Amino acid sequence: MKHLVLLCLLLVAGILPARAEYRDHRGHNVDSLEAVVAAWTPERVAAATDKEYEDLVGAYEGLTDGYQQINGVKSMYYARRLHELAEAKNYLRTMVHADKALGQHFWAREQYDSAAFYYTRALGCVERMAAGEKSLPAEKEYDPETIDDARSGLLGAIGNLYNMMDSLDLAMDYYARAGAIFERYGWNESNSVLWYNIGETWTDEKDYRRARAAYEKSLSFARAAGDSLLAANALKGLGGLYMDLGKTNRALRCLQEADRYYSLHDDQEFRARLENLGFMEKVLSAQKRSRALLALLLLALLLLVAALELLGRRMRRLRREKEAAEEVIDAVLREDPRPSDGTDDTADTAAAADAGTAAGADAGTDYSVDGADPSGLTEREREILPLLAAGLTSQQIADRLYLSFPTIKWYRKRMLSKFKAANTADMIAKAKEQGLI
Repeated sequence: MKHLVLLCLLLVAGILPARAEYRDHRGHNVDSLEAVVAAWTPERVAAATDKEYEDLVGAYEGLTDGYQQINGVKSMYYARRLHELAEAKNYLRTMVHADKALGQHFWAREQYDSAAFYYTRALGCVERMAAGEKSLPAEKEYDPETIDDARSGLLGAIGNLYNMMDSLDLAMDYYARAGAIFERYGWNESNSVLWYNIGETWTDEKDYRRARAAYEKSLSFARAAGDSLLAANALKGLGGLYMDLGKTNRALRCLQEADRYYSLHDDQEFRARLENLGFMEKVLSAQKRSRALLALLLLALLLLVAALELLGRRMRRLRREKEAAEEVIDAVLREDPRPSDGTDDTADTAAAADAGTAAGADAGTDYSVDGADPSGLTEREREILPLLAAGLTSQQIADRLYLSFPTIKWYRKRMLSKFKAANTADMIAKAKEQGLI
């Protein structure tokens, strides 16, 4: 599952208490510790002072934790050896630590029965501590905080076990019990890991509202503790959540900030950083696809706008041509000298219209009509005249006014007739004399 790595951290850390004797396994130099324990023969162990024995136990704890995420076989070996040393002196707290680490390895391998065995054995040691059993050689009872520290770590571990067995109600119950202890003592590191774990659980369940709230709590606790690695993990969780929701900008901001934290610890949490980098690659690819799709949509939009513009121009041209055609027909009908007899002879009507036009031109027909200019020019002709004066060709005028080329030629011929001009230049000159242009 996605949250395996951080669950490992949750169990190994114990769950990490923010106390004066707090030890962070991520800083251990395992090579140095191995050199230390290798020098201890069975005879030397038997002759060790209490202080030397405690230091040796501490070295085995460091090796158990230090190899937890990088070499499971070695971590299990040192955990078993740690349990033997602790049991010989009745170090109950250390026995809890060793059994919990062993349970974690079996949990990670999905050997849940074996994991439950070690967790149960560790819990039995906690109960012996709570009952007042003393630890050799100091012969002191464990204080309540130490007992709660051990108990909370096991509660979190058992919660993880039920989580992996898909018993979420039980898992959340154990998490809540562990979290109550963390809150009581202000163990921010532990709370950060716990809430990250809960966030991963809800993410797997696709309950993004709860997942986001859990990640944000994890980040808040990590920052309160000043732990950049825990902050990186929480940010990675948020980044993955936003990635699943398709909020790539938010995701990238979280993942980039997480990577900056991870880069401060190149030798630690490398698996988590690799997962974070994988998320970043997915987000960047998604953004690239989104930009490409947006570019295609914009191109399609531009093409649509261009097509609509062309269609609009075509419609305007057709409308103007229709209006011009109606105007031409009206003009021809007005110039037809024959009275309307109701006959429907299209050819004769057209011929008569042509004849009437020619006769009107020869006899100096007055083209003025009601509502037209006193010069005899219609509104359309007054629109065309300055364009002719400007030197535009009939085709250019047709394009500008959204009319057809033959229509412009027809108007041009009528205007020459009205001005009794031999050509366009003569017509322009006469129009200027009359103050029409």
